[in-house]
Amino acid sequence: MALQTRAIKRRIKSVKNTRKITKAMELVSASKMRKAVQSVLGTRPFARLAWETVGAIGAVTDTSLHPMLREPSKVERVLLVIISSDRGLAGGFNSNVIKKSLAEVKKLGKDVKIETVCIGRRGADAMKRSGVPIIASFTEITNSPKFTEVLPIGRLVVDEFLKGTYDKVAVVHTEFVSAVTQTPLTLELLPLGQPHDATHDPQLQATSPQTQREYTFEPSPQSVLDRLLPRLVETMMYQAVLESAASEHSARMLAMKNASDSAKDMIDALTFTFNQARQAGITQEIAEISSGKAALENS
Repeated sequence: MALQTRAIKRRIKSVKNTRKITKAMELVSASKMRKAVQSVLGTRPFARLAWETVGAIGAVTDTSLHPMLREPSKVERVLLVIISSDRGLAGGFNSNVIKKSLAEVKKLGKDVKIETVCIGRRGADAMKRSGVPIIASFTEITNSPKFTEVLPIGRLVVDEFLKGTYDKVAVVHTEFVSAVTQTPLTLELLPLGQPHDATHDPQLQATSPQTQREYTFEPSPQSVLDRLLPRLVETMMYQAVLESAASEHSARMLAMKNASDSAKDMIDALTFTFNQARQAGITQEIAEISSGKAALENS
């Protein structure tokens, strides 16, 4: 009985130490989440306006003027940009993004050549296991995204698309909805058009102009689009990384909170078991003393 109570005490101590760790991780994630949410909410109006600008221009401009607006006659090569995290312990955050990415690969079919750019170690590991080719992998970005860190990724995507390496470019990431809700979605990035995922935030969808407008381009439509469209891709890429970062920290905070709550329940259950074992031990000792006393009296 003494061995049993000692084992339960060690177990209680171990769970308490684990709860301290999960509680600390919850507080750290909550702090990071607040900063990430401020960033993502602060940039959403700019991203929305940029997307609407291109939508308005595309409605009145010949899309053949620029390759970033031109729809391909046949889609044979697709680049998927997959945004995940470098670390785990974030609930279903990474698994949902990976499932969405693999579903996108399956939907495109075997006739389409698919390659990926992975932002985050977890997504890259999943693509390697699944046998999906990776042309570039970036880490240590999603924890605290900076535009200067995301800029090379946007430029890589634009350069490869303009070279004709890919017919389409899509981004698979997680959209931040609230602290308890994060939605994985696919954004069709190039050629520039509407996000083709119904769950996408309507704030970032281009709105068709109610009235036909005329635009004057100076010095020329080609020059304006050459400067405007790459900047838009870089902006949308940065916005996707920010959305993913806010979602990651929110998911980790919630996962660590659930872990802390579960640890507390486990400590309560173990404490109850410990008290039962100790009471049983005391009862047994009393019974043994009483039996010994009775034996002495009878002798």
